[in-house]
Amino acid sequence: MSTIEKAVTKLNRDSTGQAENNRQKNSPQMQADEPGISQQGAGQEQSFNQDASSHLVQLDLALLEKKNFVSLSKDRRLINEEYRVIKRKLINNAFGVLSKTLQHPNLILVSSSRPGEGKTFSAINLALSIALEQDKTVLLVDADVLRPNVSKTLNISHNLGLTDYLQSPDVTVPDILLSTNVERLKIITAGSPHHLSTELLASERMSQLVNEFATRYSDRIVIFDAPPLLGVNETAVMAAMCGQAVVVVEENRTRLAEIEQSVSLLPKEMAVGFLINKAHRNQGKGYGYGYYYGAS
Repeated sequence: MSTIEKAVTKLNRDSTGQAENNRQKNSPQMQADEPGISQQGAGQEQSFNQDASSHLVQLDLALLEKKNFVSLSKDRRLINEEYRVIKRKLINNAFGVLSKTLQHPNLILVSSSRPGEGKTFSAINLALSIALEQDKTVLLVDADVLRPNVSKTLNISHNLGLTDYLQSPDVTVPDILLSTNVERLKIITAGSPHHLSTELLASERMSQLVNEFATRYSDRIVIFDAPPLLGVNETAVMAAMCGQAVVVVEENRTRLAEIEQSVSLLPKEMAVGFLINKAHRNQGKGYGYGYYYGAS
């Protein structure tokens, strides 16, 4: 039994009541409800879907494909199939039966126990995969303000980002929201370095921003590439604002104790999934990805 399977088994065994109920409702056989269209704040709709040329960035999709990211081409690729399975569970949680039991189910926190386990790679792939849906818009937010990697990975340069918005009332959401050449993918970068970067994640302005994403745009998916859970207290504060969490685990590297400690920091009412990065395939060739659910 692998480390992650041991963690899931232990977490499921220790969970009772609502946590057990959530685990059962996370079954992959669950049928998704039709997502609703939020009517709140209709006059603000443009801020999420703004396509002004000054805020349009071109992603090098061919280069991303070469680096083994989810591809938008019509070719069938294994990584596309793997992330299709993962995203389906997240979308079902966001808009299906379980969504009625979660707070902000369309907000997904992607984190890990420690740095270097592949959370940014996983967050970007999830965003690209969800953007392939015909009726879903996804916003990828680089909330790892200490070690921002979304911009670096996607080769994006923009003057304003999340920290700029959080520290200045003069910066608005349209100022930091980037449209891309992937029609249904929007991005917010981490922003300028700040000596109180992590504290900003736990600020009232951050809470208001997250609440706006959850309620005003309730038919969208928002993915936060968050700092690691261990060592950054504000990640747990962010988690309390989201309905789902994906904990990225590197196979044969992350220790069981670290997984248990990380999950203990998450709200018990969250839908928590584990994404195994760099897992050896059964055929013994290359690496793959896996996804497990355990009640927190």
